[in-house]
Amino acid sequence: MKSANLFVLLSLVSFLSACGGGGGGSSPAAGASSARLIPSSIAQSSSLSTASVAPVSSLAASSSLGNSSSSPVSSLYPDYNTSPLAADATGMGSTAVQVASKIKLGFNFGNTLEAIGGETAWGNPLITEAQIQWVKEAGFDAIRLPVAWDQYANQQTAAISLEWLNRVKQVVGYAVDNNLYVIVNIHWDGGWLENNVTTDKQRANNAKQKAFWQQIATHLRDFDEHLIFASANEPNVDNAAQMAVLDSYHQTFVDAVRATGGKNANRVLVLQGPKTDIEETDRLWTGMPSDSATNKLMAEVHFYTPFNFTLMTKDESWGKQFYYWGQGFHSATDTERNASWGQEAWVDQMFDLMKTRFVDQGIPVILGEYSAMRRDNLTGEALELHLASRAYYFRYVTERANTKGLIPFVWDTGSLFSRNNLVVTDQRVLDALLQGAGKTSSAAASSASAMSPAANSR
Repeated sequence: MKSANLFVLLSLVSFLSACGGGGGGSSPAAGASSARLIPSSIAQSSSLSTASVAPVSSLAASSSLGNSSSSPVSSLYPDYNTSPLAADATGMGSTAVQVASKIKLGFNFGNTLEAIGGETAWGNPLITEAQIQWVKEAGFDAIRLPVAWDQYANQQTAAISLEWLNRVKQVVGYAVDNNLYVIVNIHWDGGWLENNVTTDKQRANNAKQKAFWQQIATHLRDFDEHLIFASANEPNVDNAAQMAVLDSYHQTFVDAVRATGGKNANRVLVLQGPKTDIEETDRLWTGMPSDSATNKLMAEVHFYTPFNFTLMTKDESWGKQFYYWGQGFHSATDTERNASWGQEAWVDQMFDLMKTRFVDQGIPVILGEYSAMRRDNLTGEALELHLASRAYYFRYVTERANTKGLIPFVWDTGSLFSRNNLVVTDQRVLDALLQGAGKTSSAAASSASAMSPAANSR
Protein backbone atom coordinates (compact mmCIF):
# COMPACT_ATOMS: atom_id res chain seq x y z
CA MET A 1 0.00 0.00 0.00
CA LYS A 2 0.99 3.61 -0.40
CA SER A 3 1.93 5.93 2.44
CA ALA A 4 -0.90 8.48 2.60
CA ASN A 5 -4.35 9.10 4.04
CA LEU A 6 -3.74 8.61 7.74
CA PHE A 7 -7.34 7.73 8.47
CA VAL A 8 -7.01 4.57 6.39
CA LEU A 9 -3.65 3.76 7.94
CA LEU A 10 -4.88 3.85 11.50
CA SER A 11 -7.98 1.79 10.84
CA LEU A 12 -6.65 -0.84 8.46
CA VAL A 13 -3.53 -2.11 10.23
CA SER A 14 -5.29 -5.23 11.49
CA PHE A 15 -6.85 -5.97 8.08
CA LEU A 16 -4.33 -5.15 5.40
CA SER A 17 -1.39 -3.33 6.93
CA ALA A 18 1.27 -3.58 4.26
CA CYS A 19 -0.83 -4.85 1.38
CA GLY A 20 -1.33 -3.10 -1.92
CA GLY A 21 -4.66 -1.38 -1.44
CA GLY A 22 -5.89 0.92 -4.11
CA GLY A 23 -4.81 -1.09 -7.11
CA GLY A 24 -7.23 -1.90 -9.87
CA GLY A 25 -9.69 0.24 -11.73
CA SER A 26 -10.62 2.83 -9.15
CA SER A 27 -12.96 5.22 -10.93
CA PRO A 28 -16.75 5.15 -10.44
CA ALA A 29 -18.75 3.04 -12.82
CA ALA A 30 -20.76 4.66 -15.57
CA GLY A 31 -23.66 6.58 -14.11
CA ALA A 32 -21.88 7.43 -10.89
CA SER A 33 -20.76 10.94 -10.01
CA SER A 34 -18.06 12.27 -12.26
CA ALA A 35 -16.06 13.21 -9.17
CA ARG A 36 -13.30 10.74 -8.35
CA LEU A 37 -14.60 8.74 -5.40
CA ILE A 38 -11.40 6.92 -4.60
CA PRO A 39 -8.48 8.63 -2.89
CA SER A 40 -5.56 8.61 -5.27
CA SER A 41 -3.37 7.12 -2.57
CA ILE A 42 -4.47 4.55 -0.03
CA ALA A 43 -2.50 4.22 3.13
CA GLN A 44 0.14 1.67 3.95
CA SER A 45 1.65 0.94 7.32
CA SER A 46 4.56 3.09 6.26
CA SER A 47 4.77 5.10 9.45
CA LEU A 48 6.39 2.04 11.01
CA SER A 49 9.51 2.66 8.96
CA THR A 50 12.83 2.30 10.62
CA ALA A 51 15.30 4.22 8.69
CA SER A 52 -6.92 4.40 -22.19
CA VAL A 53 -4.87 4.07 -25.12
CA ALA A 54 -5.08 1.78 -28.14
CA PRO A 55 -3.78 -1.76 -27.69
CA VAL A 56 -0.07 -1.99 -28.20
CA SER A 57 1.22 -4.00 -31.11
CA SER A 58 1.94 -7.61 -30.46
CA LEU A 59 5.65 -8.24 -30.18
CA ALA A 60 5.17 -11.07 -27.75
CA ALA A 61 7.67 -13.29 -29.46
CA SER A 62 10.40 -11.09 -28.06
CA SER A 63 8.49 -10.28 -24.84
CA SER A 64 8.51 -6.62 -25.80
CA LEU A 65 5.61 -4.23 -26.19
CA GLY A 66 7.69 -1.14 -26.83
CA ASN A 67 11.09 0.40 -27.20
CA SER A 68 12.23 0.70 -23.60
CA SER A 69 15.98 1.12 -23.63
CA SER A 70 18.60 -0.01 -21.20
CA SER A 71 20.81 2.75 -19.88
CA PRO A 72 23.91 2.35 -17.71
CA VAL A 73 23.28 2.42 -13.98
CA SER A 74 25.67 4.62 -12.05
CA SER A 75 27.93 2.68 -9.70
CA LEU A 76 27.00 4.16 -6.35
CA TYR A 77 27.45 0.70 -4.81
CA PRO A 78 29.82 -2.20 -5.36
CA ASP A 79 29.15 -4.60 -8.22
CA TYR A 80 27.55 -7.65 -6.59
CA ASN A 81 27.44 -9.75 -9.75
CA THR A 82 30.76 -11.32 -8.84
CA SER A 83 30.04 -14.90 -9.94
CA PRO A 84 27.94 -14.86 -13.14
CA LEU A 85 27.24 -18.26 -14.65
CA ALA A 86 26.58 -19.47 -18.17
CA ALA A 87 22.87 -19.70 -18.96
CA ASP A 88 21.28 -22.90 -17.64
CA ALA A 89 17.93 -23.88 -19.20
CA THR A 90 17.47 -26.94 -17.00
CA GLY A 91 14.04 -26.82 -15.38
CA MET A 92 13.33 -23.45 -17.03
CA GLY A 93 11.56 -24.57 -20.22
CA SER A 94 8.15 -22.99 -19.68
CA THR A 95 7.29 -19.65 -21.21
CA ALA A 96 5.50 -17.01 -19.15
CA VAL A 97 2.21 -18.07 -20.76
CA GLN A 98 2.86 -21.70 -19.89
CA VAL A 99 3.70 -20.85 -16.29
CA ALA A 100 0.54 -18.74 -16.07
CA SER A 101 -1.57 -21.66 -17.28
CA LYS A 102 -0.45 -23.66 -14.23
CA ILE A 103 -1.69 -21.09 -11.69
CA LYS A 104 -5.42 -20.70 -11.07
CA LEU A 105 -5.23 -19.37 -7.51
CA GLY A 106 -2.43 -17.75 -5.53
CA PHE A 107 -1.99 -16.78 -1.89
CA ASN A 108 -0.16 -13.80 -0.35
CA PHE A 109 1.79 -14.27 2.87
CA GLY A 110 1.11 -10.66 3.80
CA ASN A 111 2.42 -8.74 6.82
CA THR A 112 5.31 -11.13 7.34
CA LEU A 113 8.56 -11.01 5.36
CA GLU A 114 7.86 -7.38 4.44
CA ALA A 115 7.11 -6.29 8.03
CA ILE A 116 9.16 -3.31 9.14
CA GLY A 117 11.04 -4.33 12.28
CA GLY A 118 11.29 -8.04 11.46
CA GLU A 119 9.27 -10.98 10.21
CA THR A 120 7.04 -11.19 13.29
CA ALA A 121 6.80 -7.43 13.97
CA TRP A 122 3.29 -7.10 12.55
CA GLY A 123 1.78 -9.97 14.53
CA ASN A 124 2.29 -13.00 12.35
CA PRO A 125 4.50 -15.96 13.27
CA LEU A 126 7.53 -17.01 11.27
CA ILE A 127 6.59 -18.71 8.01
CA THR A 128 7.01 -22.47 8.35
CA GLU A 129 6.92 -25.36 5.91
CA ALA A 130 3.76 -26.58 7.63
CA GLN A 131 2.05 -23.31 6.69
CA ILE A 132 3.20 -23.68 3.09
CA GLN A 133 1.90 -27.24 3.03
CA TRP A 134 -1.45 -26.03 4.37
CA VAL A 135 -1.68 -23.51 1.52
CA LYS A 136 -0.90 -26.25 -0.99
CA GLU A 137 -3.41 -28.69 0.49
CA ALA A 138 -6.08 -26.00 0.65
CA GLY A 139 -5.98 -25.76 -3.15
CA PHE A 140 -3.60 -22.90 -3.95
CA ASP A 141 -1.12 -23.23 -6.80
CA ALA A 142 1.27 -20.44 -5.91
CA ILE A 143 2.29 -18.02 -3.19
CA ARG A 144 3.43 -14.43 -3.37
CA LEU A 145 6.07 -13.42 -0.84
CA PRO A 146 6.13 -9.66 -0.20
CA VAL A 147 9.66 -9.03 1.07
CA ALA A 148 11.49 -6.09 2.64
CA TRP A 149 15.20 -5.79 1.87
CA ASP A 150 16.33 -2.28 2.68
CA GLN A 151 16.07 -2.66 6.45
CA TYR A 152 18.42 -5.65 6.20
CA ALA A 153 20.96 -3.82 4.03
CA ASN A 154 23.99 -1.71 4.80
CA GLN A 155 22.92 1.82 3.92
CA GLN A 156 26.37 2.76 2.60
CA THR A 157 27.09 -0.32 0.48
CA ALA A 158 23.59 -1.80 -0.12
CA ALA A 159 24.95 -5.17 1.00
CA ILE A 160 22.02 -7.32 2.16
CA SER A 161 22.45 -9.38 5.31
CA LEU A 162 23.45 -12.94 4.47
CA GLU A 163 21.22 -14.14 7.28
CA TRP A 164 18.21 -12.48 5.67
CA LEU A 165 19.07 -13.77 2.21
CA ASN A 166 19.27 -17.25 3.69
CA ARG A 167 15.94 -16.82 5.46
CA VAL A 168 14.15 -15.83 2.26
CA LYS A 169 15.86 -18.71 0.47
CA GLN A 170 14.58 -21.09 3.14
CA VAL A 171 10.97 -19.95 2.67
CA VAL A 172 11.28 -20.13 -1.13
CA GLY A 173 12.58 -23.67 -0.68
CA TYR A 174 9.50 -24.60 1.34
CA ALA A 175 7.32 -23.53 -1.57
CA VAL A 176 9.35 -25.11 -4.37
CA ASP A 177 9.72 -28.36 -2.42
CA ASN A 178 5.93 -28.49 -2.24
CA ASN A 179 5.54 -27.87 -5.97
CA LEU A 180 4.18 -24.36 -5.56
CA TYR A 181 5.12 -21.44 -7.74
CA VAL A 182 6.45 -18.55 -5.66
CA ILE A 183 6.85 -14.85 -6.44
CA VAL A 184 9.52 -12.89 -4.59
CA ASN A 185 9.44 -9.10 -4.86
CA ILE A 186 10.81 -5.92 -3.38
CA HIS A 187 7.69 -4.83 -1.53
CA TRP A 188 7.00 -1.42 -0.01
CA ASP A 189 10.34 -1.69 1.81
CA GLY A 190 10.12 1.73 3.45
CA GLY A 191 9.02 3.33 0.20
CA TRP A 192 12.52 3.94 -1.18
CA LEU A 193 11.46 2.92 -4.69
CA GLU A 194 7.70 3.08 -4.95
CA ASN A 195 7.37 6.48 -3.31
CA ASN A 196 10.27 7.91 -5.32
CA VAL A 197 9.56 7.26 -8.97
CA THR A 198 11.02 10.65 -9.81
CA THR A 199 13.84 12.01 -11.92
CA ASP A 200 15.70 13.39 -8.91
CA LYS A 201 15.81 9.91 -7.31
CA GLN A 202 16.24 7.97 -10.54
CA ARG A 203 20.03 7.57 -10.44
CA ALA A 204 20.20 6.55 -6.79
CA ASN A 205 17.23 4.20 -7.01
CA ASN A 206 18.47 2.50 -10.14
CA ALA A 207 21.78 1.92 -8.38
CA LYS A 208 20.04 0.38 -5.37
CA GLN A 209 17.66 -1.63 -7.58
CA LYS A 210 20.67 -3.07 -9.40
CA ALA A 211 22.62 -3.82 -6.21
CA PHE A 212 19.67 -5.48 -4.49
CA TRP A 213 18.63 -7.63 -7.45
CA GLN A 214 22.18 -8.72 -8.17
CA GLN A 215 22.33 -10.12 -4.64
CA ILE A 216 18.79 -11.55 -4.52
CA ALA A 217 19.06 -13.16 -7.93
CA THR A 218 22.49 -14.65 -7.24
CA HIS A 219 21.44 -16.08 -3.89
CA LEU A 220 18.27 -17.68 -5.29
CA ARG A 221 19.70 -18.56 -8.70
CA ASP A 222 19.56 -22.35 -8.38
CA PHE A 223 15.78 -22.66 -8.02
CA ASP A 224 13.95 -23.83 -11.12
CA GLU A 225 11.07 -22.07 -12.89
CA HIS A 226 8.83 -22.36 -9.80
CA LEU A 227 10.57 -19.21 -8.55
CA ILE A 228 9.47 -15.95 -10.15
CA PHE A 229 10.97 -12.52 -9.45
CA ALA A 230 8.92 -9.30 -9.34
CA SER A 231 10.56 -5.91 -9.71
CA ALA A 232 8.53 -3.92 -7.18
CA ASN A 233 5.13 -3.65 -5.49
CA GLU A 234 2.98 -0.56 -6.12
CA PRO A 235 5.13 2.14 -7.72
CA ASN A 236 3.50 5.56 -7.36
CA VAL A 237 3.27 6.96 -10.88
CA ASP A 238 0.88 9.68 -12.04
CA ASN A 239 2.14 10.79 -15.45
CA ALA A 240 4.23 9.91 -18.48
CA ALA A 241 7.40 11.45 -17.05
CA GLN A 242 7.20 9.26 -13.96
CA MET A 243 6.32 6.26 -16.11
CA ALA A 244 9.60 6.76 -17.96
CA VAL A 245 11.42 6.61 -14.63
CA LEU A 246 9.55 3.45 -13.66
CA ASP A 247 10.49 1.94 -17.02
CA SER A 248 14.14 2.53 -16.10
CA TYR A 249 13.68 0.82 -12.73
CA HIS A 250 12.13 -2.19 -14.45
CA GLN A 251 14.86 -2.29 -17.09
CA THR A 252 17.51 -2.23 -14.37
CA PHE A 253 15.74 -5.14 -12.65
CA VAL A 254 15.59 -7.26 -15.80
CA ASP A 255 19.21 -6.53 -16.73
CA ALA A 256 20.50 -7.24 -13.21
CA VAL A 257 18.71 -10.58 -12.93
CA ARG A 258 19.66 -11.79 -16.41
CA ALA A 259 23.31 -10.85 -15.96
CA THR A 260 23.69 -13.26 -13.03
CA GLY A 261 23.19 -16.11 -15.44
CA GLY A 262 22.41 -19.71 -14.59
CA LYS A 263 18.69 -20.33 -14.36
CA ASN A 264 18.10 -16.58 -14.03
CA ALA A 265 18.91 -16.20 -17.71
CA ASN A 266 15.54 -17.82 -18.42
CA ARG A 267 13.50 -17.02 -15.31
CA VAL A 268 10.00 -15.51 -15.59
CA LEU A 269 10.00 -11.90 -14.38
CA VAL A 270 7.09 -9.65 -13.39
CA LEU A 271 6.79 -5.89 -14.02
CA GLN A 272 4.33 -3.71 -12.09
CA GLY A 273 2.04 -1.15 -13.69
CA PRO A 274 1.81 2.41 -12.32
CA LYS A 275 0.31 2.10 -8.80
CA THR A 276 -0.62 -1.41 -10.01
CA ASP A 277 -3.86 0.37 -10.89
CA ILE A 278 -5.63 -1.08 -13.91
CA GLU A 279 -6.81 2.19 -15.41
CA GLU A 280 -3.48 3.93 -14.85
CA THR A 281 -1.64 0.95 -16.31
CA ASP A 282 -3.84 1.02 -19.40
CA ARG A 283 -3.33 4.78 -19.72
CA LEU A 284 0.40 5.10 -19.05
CA TRP A 285 2.09 1.79 -19.89
CA THR A 286 3.95 2.11 -23.16
CA GLY A 287 6.07 -1.02 -23.31
CA MET A 288 7.80 -3.88 -21.57
CA PRO A 289 11.54 -3.73 -20.90
CA SER A 290 13.89 -5.20 -23.46
CA ASP A 291 14.86 -8.72 -22.49
CA SER A 292 17.53 -11.15 -23.58
CA ALA A 293 15.12 -14.02 -22.86
CA THR A 294 12.11 -14.75 -25.05
CA ASN A 295 8.54 -14.86 -23.76
CA LYS A 296 9.55 -14.67 -20.10
CA LEU A 297 7.85 -11.45 -18.90
CA MET A 298 4.57 -10.82 -17.07
CA ALA A 299 2.75 -7.67 -15.99
CA GLU A 300 1.16 -7.07 -12.58
CA VAL A 301 -1.83 -5.09 -11.34
CA HIS A 302 -3.85 -5.13 -8.09
CA PHE A 303 -7.59 -4.83 -7.49
CA TYR A 304 -9.35 -3.29 -4.48
CA THR A 305 -12.45 -1.96 -6.21
CA PRO A 306 -14.83 -0.58 -5.17
CA PHE A 307 -12.81 0.95 -2.35
CA ASN A 308 -16.03 1.73 -0.46
CA PHE A 309 -16.63 -2.04 -0.14
CA THR A 310 -13.12 -3.45 0.09
CA LEU A 311 -11.16 -1.05 2.32
CA MET A 312 -13.19 1.94 3.47
CA THR A 313 -13.58 2.06 7.25
CA LYS A 314 -15.63 5.21 7.81
CA ASP A 315 -17.96 7.43 5.83
CA GLU A 316 -16.45 10.47 4.17
CA SER A 317 -17.83 13.60 2.51
CA TRP A 318 -17.14 12.04 -0.89
CA GLY A 319 -18.89 8.75 -0.21
CA LYS A 320 -20.20 6.13 2.19
CA GLN A 321 -19.03 2.63 3.01
CA PHE A 322 -20.62 -0.22 1.06
CA TYR A 323 -21.62 -3.34 2.98
CA TYR A 324 -23.39 -5.23 0.20
CA TRP A 325 -21.95 -5.94 -3.26
CA GLY A 326 -23.25 -7.72 -6.32
CA GLN A 327 -26.48 -8.60 -8.06
CA GLY A 328 -28.86 -10.36 -5.71
CA PHE A 329 -26.88 -9.33 -2.63
CA HIS A 330 -28.24 -5.84 -2.00
CA SER A 331 -30.22 -5.04 1.14
CA ALA A 332 -33.87 -4.06 0.87
CA THR A 333 -33.67 -2.19 4.18
CA ASP A 334 -30.12 -0.88 4.54
CA THR A 335 -30.15 0.59 1.03
CA GLU A 336 -27.58 3.35 1.59
CA ARG A 337 -24.98 0.63 2.12
CA ASN A 338 -25.61 -1.10 -1.21
CA ALA A 339 -22.78 -0.75 -3.71
CA SER A 340 -23.68 1.86 -6.30
CA TRP A 341 -20.67 1.31 -8.56
CA GLY A 342 -17.76 -1.05 -9.08
CA GLN A 343 -19.84 -4.18 -9.35
CA GLU A 344 -19.80 -7.10 -11.81
CA ALA A 345 -19.84 -5.07 -15.02
CA TRP A 346 -17.00 -2.92 -13.70
CA VAL A 347 -14.90 -5.95 -12.82
CA ASP A 348 -15.39 -7.27 -16.34
CA GLN A 349 -14.56 -3.90 -17.89
CA MET A 350 -11.33 -3.54 -15.93
CA PHE A 351 -10.15 -7.08 -16.56
CA ASP A 352 -10.96 -6.68 -20.27
CA LEU A 353 -8.56 -3.73 -20.39
CA MET A 354 -5.74 -5.97 -19.18
CA LYS A 355 -6.79 -8.81 -21.46
CA THR A 356 -6.65 -6.54 -24.49
CA ARG A 357 -3.44 -4.76 -23.57
CA PHE A 358 -1.41 -7.73 -22.35
CA VAL A 359 -3.01 -11.17 -22.34
CA ASP A 360 -4.10 -11.06 -25.98
CA GLN A 361 -0.54 -10.02 -26.87
CA GLY A 362 0.95 -13.06 -25.14
CA ILE A 363 1.88 -11.27 -21.91
CA PRO A 364 0.30 -12.87 -18.80
CA VAL A 365 -1.00 -10.59 -16.04
CA ILE A 366 -0.57 -11.28 -12.34
CA LEU A 367 -3.48 -9.96 -10.27
CA GLY A 368 -1.07 -9.67 -7.38
CA GLU A 369 -3.51 -8.59 -4.67
CA TYR A 370 -7.24 -8.41 -4.10
CA SER A 371 -9.41 -8.62 -0.99
CA ALA A 372 -12.39 -7.15 0.82
CA MET A 373 -12.65 -6.40 4.52
CA ARG A 374 -15.16 -8.06 6.84
CA ARG A 375 -17.70 -5.72 8.48
CA ASP A 376 -17.95 -7.08 12.01
CA ASN A 377 -19.85 -4.00 13.14
CA LEU A 378 -22.93 -5.64 11.61
CA THR A 379 -25.16 -8.18 13.34
CA GLY A 380 -27.98 -10.56 12.55
CA GLU A 381 -29.37 -10.66 9.02
CA ALA A 382 -27.32 -7.64 7.99
CA LEU A 383 -24.09 -9.42 8.89
CA GLU A 384 -25.19 -12.61 7.16
CA LEU A 385 -26.06 -10.73 3.96
CA HIS A 386 -22.75 -8.87 4.09
CA LEU A 387 -20.77 -12.09 4.54
CA ALA A 388 -22.63 -13.75 1.67
CA SER A 389 -22.01 -10.69 -0.49
CA ARG A 390 -18.34 -10.61 0.47
CA ALA A 391 -17.92 -14.29 -0.41
CA TYR A 392 -19.61 -13.60 -3.74
CA TYR A 393 -17.12 -10.79 -4.37
CA PHE A 394 -14.16 -13.14 -3.81
CA ARG A 395 -15.73 -15.78 -6.01
CA TYR A 396 -16.64 -13.40 -8.82
CA VAL A 397 -13.28 -11.60 -8.96
CA THR A 398 -11.41 -14.92 -8.88
CA GLU A 399 -13.58 -16.45 -11.59
CA ARG A 400 -13.50 -13.44 -13.89
CA ALA A 401 -9.76 -13.06 -13.46
CA ASN A 402 -9.25 -16.63 -14.62
CA THR A 403 -11.71 -16.18 -17.47
CA LYS A 404 -9.94 -13.05 -18.72
CA GLY A 405 -6.47 -14.52 -18.35
CA LEU A 406 -5.38 -12.76 -15.14
CA ILE A 407 -3.73 -14.84 -12.41
CA PRO A 408 -5.39 -14.08 -9.03
CA PHE A 409 -3.40 -13.89 -5.77
CA VAL A 410 -5.65 -13.19 -2.79
CA TRP A 411 -4.20 -10.84 -0.18
CA ASP A 412 -4.13 -12.38 3.31
CA THR A 413 -2.54 -11.27 6.56
CA GLY A 414 -3.81 -14.14 8.69
CA SER A 415 -7.58 -13.93 8.37
CA LEU A 416 -8.12 -16.88 6.04
CA PHE A 417 -6.40 -19.41 8.25
CA SER A 418 -4.60 -19.30 11.58
CA ARG A 419 -0.91 -19.52 10.88
CA ASN A 420 -0.28 -20.50 14.49
CA ASN A 421 -2.46 -23.61 14.63
CA LEU A 422 -3.14 -24.23 10.92
CA VAL A 423 -6.93 -24.16 10.99
CA VAL A 424 -9.29 -22.43 8.58
CA THR A 425 -10.74 -19.28 10.12
CA ASP A 426 -12.88 -18.16 7.15
CA GLN A 427 -14.26 -21.25 5.43
CA ARG A 428 -16.83 -19.23 3.48
CA VAL A 429 -14.17 -17.13 1.76
CA LEU A 430 -11.90 -20.11 1.16
CA ASP A 431 -14.78 -21.95 -0.49
CA ALA A 432 -15.57 -18.88 -2.59
CA LEU A 433 -11.96 -18.64 -3.78
CA LEU A 434 -11.85 -22.32 -4.69
CA GLN A 435 -15.15 -22.07 -6.53
CA GLY A 436 -13.96 -19.06 -8.48
CA ALA A 437 -10.78 -20.88 -9.46
CA GLY A 438 -12.72 -23.97 -10.56
CA LYS A 439 -11.37 -25.94 -7.61
CA THR A 440 -14.63 -26.49 -5.75
CA SER A 441 -14.00 -28.70 -2.73
CA SER A 442 -16.63 -30.87 -1.11
CA ALA A 443 -17.01 -28.22 1.58
CA ALA A 444 -17.40 -25.54 -1.04
CA ALA A 445 -19.93 -27.58 -2.98
CA SER A 446 -22.08 -27.96 0.12
CA SER A 447 -22.12 -24.18 0.56
CA ALA A 448 -22.82 -23.29 -3.08
CA SER A 449 -26.53 -22.88 -2.55
CA ALA A 450 -25.92 -20.55 0.39
CA MET A 451 -23.81 -18.32 -1.88
CA SER A 452 -26.31 -18.06 -4.71
CA PRO A 453 -27.77 -14.59 -5.24
CA ALA A 454 -31.36 -15.83 -4.97
CA ALA A 455 -30.68 -17.30 -1.56
CA ASN A 456 -29.21 -14.11 -0.19
CA SER A 457 -31.42 -11.25 -1.35
CA ARG A 458 -32.93 -9.47 1.64
